[in-house]
Amino acid sequence: MANALLSIQIIPKTLNYEDVIPYVDRAIAVINNSGVKYRVAPLETTMEGELSELLDIVKVMNEAMIDDGCPAVISQVKIFYNPTHGASMDKLTEKYD
Repeated sequence: MANALLSIQIIPKTLNYEDVIPYVDRAIAVINNSGVKYRVAPLETTMEGELSELLDIVKVMNEAMIDDGCPAVISQVKIFYNPTHGASMDKLTEKYD
């Protein structure tokens, strides 16, 4: 069972105020390619997995923004870590489904 949930809002800085959505799409592609369970929401994306793996994905996301031409990037991250009982998006939100 996964031991962490990590929500991230990635905010790429662009050179000439161009649209950030293609960069956000690239960041989500990094998550998708990682194979972890995730859920995209309007203002952030939540991933489920082992904490170290999720933090590695955040690193790759930030590096992808720089590689794609962003001079800087802000990542707002929230982490729920429960190594004893595990962490699950479905469990935390089941009463709302």
